[in-house]
Amino acid sequence: MDLFEYAKSKTLDRESPLASRLRPTTLEEVVGQEHIVGRDKLLYRAIKADKLTSVIFYGPPGTGKTTLAKVIANTTSAAFTQINATSAGKKDMEAVVKEAQDRLGMYGKKTILFIDEIHRFNKGQQDYLLPFVEDGTIILIGATTENPYFEVNGALLSRSIIFELKALSNEDIQKLILRAVHDCDKGMGNYNAVINPDALEFLADMSGGDARSALNAVELGILTTPKSEDGLIHLTLEVASECIQKRVIRYDKNGDNHYDIISAFIKSMRGSDPDAAVYYLAKMLYAGEDVKFIARRIMILASEDIGNADPQALCVASAAAQAVERVGMPESQIILSQAAAYMACAPKSNSAVNAISAAMESVRNTQTTVPVHLQDAHYGGHEKLGKGIGYQYAHNYPNHYVNQQYLPSEIQDQHFYELSDMGYEKTLKEHMKKIGAL
Repeated sequence: MDLFEYAKSKTLDRESPLASRLRPTTLEEVVGQEHIVGRDKLLYRAIKADKLTSVIFYGPPGTGKTTLAKVIANTTSAAFTQINATSAGKKDMEAVVKEAQDRLGMYGKKTILFIDEIHRFNKGQQDYLLPFVEDGTIILIGATTENPYFEVNGALLSRSIIFELKALSNEDIQKLILRAVHDCDKGMGNYNAVINPDALEFLADMSGGDARSALNAVELGILTTPKSEDGLIHLTLEVASECIQKRVIRYDKNGDNHYDIISAFIKSMRGSDPDAAVYYLAKMLYAGEDVKFIARRIMILASEDIGNADPQALCVASAAAQAVERVGMPESQIILSQAAAYMACAPKSNSAVNAISAAMESVRNTQTTVPVHLQDAHYGGHEKLGKGIGYQYAHNYPNHYVNQQYLPSEIQDQHFYELSDMGYEKTLKEHMKKIGAL
């Protein structure tokens, strides 16, 4: 590199976004992801020993997929090449493979190929890489925000180790923000900025585990905020809100307001008001509430307040919970909106919760014995013990029903499940009357 190229590279370093400048160059500088880069973990040991095999990094934006690839680039003795699947074509890959083959043949040096957004490659492009990954011509590092089990060829997956990166915790994001504000070498330390504690917490919360989002807001705040009379740039809550384009709303995840909002959300669905349900859902999402927490509350309501008045409600809620884990934000808000609106509009019944509550009370207060004819008879000699004798098999009778005792004798006159006249429960009640069970 000549003097001009060196000066150019330094200028680019200074002008590059804060998130790029702060990107770690060593494993020790990496924040978060201890479950895969902790000192006793496989990836940490493989990078340190320079014995990396093909891997795929999978996780939400801003969690460190490219960062880990860059750390590997700085620590490996192998040649490191990077392409982006959104712009690279087969010719680009052919050129990389040709260089890798020459490098391996002439110098015995391996090549690591980092493919960002590997899910963007079609099946043919992914298939092209397969034999070169197989024979060791290239060591593949793929990065994707999509579930690789859906988006990457099975053959390529079988030759790679998949590491799932998690959204960074609030503590991790706060640590990065403070590093950005005070680091004079890579960060914004030379601007003499300070960040208020409430602004720090707000940015970490609103970033949703995306370090890049938080750092972009910090950079924008410092560059656009004038110095105060004390000569310092103060990143206040108001500045933070402007820079991350989020209005500050009162929503403490650990305080009363959190429980007030979730309570209003549940009661709106129970009260059959889809407008209110979606509004409180939006308020929780805007404040950065965990989508999995919201999905769990919807699942509980589907049984507690709807039950068999609409058995499909639990299916919708369960499917929504699974979908939000696979999809992530921001699209998960659509899935949750559909589920919440469905719950609000569904016919209501609390028969299921009343039944189990009454049954639990009975279990607590009364000691019972299973009727003899219902006891297990799937072994030789049960007759001698008097077990299973007299049981009537329901399918041998009209309407697949026969009137016999099922509850223990001690509580045989008690009733726990009371079918309502709402939705499908009315149909179930009519069926039970028809066969003589009611």
